[in-house]
Amino acid sequence: QVQLVESGGGLVQAGGSLRLSCAAPGSIFSGNIMGWYRQAPGKQREMVATITSDGNTNYGDSVKGRFSISRDNAKNTVYLEMSSLKPEDTAVYYCIAFRGGYWGQGTQVTVSS
Repeated sequence: QVQLVESGGGLVQAGGSLRLSCAAPGSIFSGNIMGWYRQAPGKQREMVATITSDGNTNYGDSVKGRFSISRDNAKNTVYLEMSSLKPEDTAVYYCIAFRGGYWGQGTQVTVSS
């Protein structure tokens, strides 16, 4: 049963921007640390960004300065703003709610050179 629903992936040229969204039920979202991971073909899943319920953020080294995570607690939604995208950002991006270990189904982001 899908609890986290991601949207916003797609194809973009290098240097472009995308915004991913992840909506969750309030029972999962409220007070939870939320995050984004990604997995490229043939590679391990890696942490992209996390955000606590009061807005403290953490980023993977490869996306610092280019990506921004935020959350709207009224809408039970977490966002990932991605800018200055590079071909190496191509991956399936997954939303996670850490308490309870809930994962979304993933959304594909493809960056063309």
